[in-house]
Amino acid sequence: MITAAHCFTIFDRCIDDYHVHDNVDQSINNPFPQGSIDHDLYLKAWIDTVQWHFEDLIRDPYIDPVAGMELKRKIDKSNQHRTDLVERIDDYFLESFSGVKYIDGAKINSESPAWVVDRMSILALKIYHAKEQLDRQDVDEVHREKSLVRVSVLEEQKTDLSTSFDELLEDIGKGERRMKVYRQMKLYNDPATNPVLYKKK
Repeated sequence: MITAAHCFTIFDRCIDDYHVHDNVDQSINNPFPQGSIDHDLYLKAWIDTVQWHFEDLIRDPYIDPVAGMELKRKIDKSNQHRTDLVERIDDYFLESFSGVKYIDGAKINSESPAWVVDRMSILALKIYHAKEQLDRQDVDEVHREKSLVRVSVLEEQKTDLSTSFDELLEDIGKGERRMKVYRQMKLYNDPATNPVLYKKK
């Protein structure tokens, strides 16, 4: 079974790989075998990293409106891709724990393991970009001190989230916590359930 440390190692590698060229249009070069959990973890971090930079670009107050709408649609597509991938990662956990016998009174976690993976991937990005602020030459010492505090808090959060994730998987494996998944069912992306879309038919 994977651990939080394993996930963060892959996330950090992916984020570093992206920033070699730092271009939202670059192609992914996933180093892990197709169909493996490591492949999906790397892909997850790549989607999140590209979207992080999409979100930076869309906040440009001088962005051309047409380009802005095109970018907004890319963000929407990326969000759906991210959700689909998280659900695929949950399928990996469901299969991994399929033989577990739950004890009487086994509790249910508020998040599935894959949605904790999602939080860890975003957290890895936050840490990378917070540390990036420490190396800037165009900011004053106050900015650096604030950035240092931010990095410290994020690193503490990483420790806590890692511990929680590993304990969650351990508890599920022992049958003390139930593995249960609810799909996101994003109605606004479905032309059959978004009223703006189905009323145009």
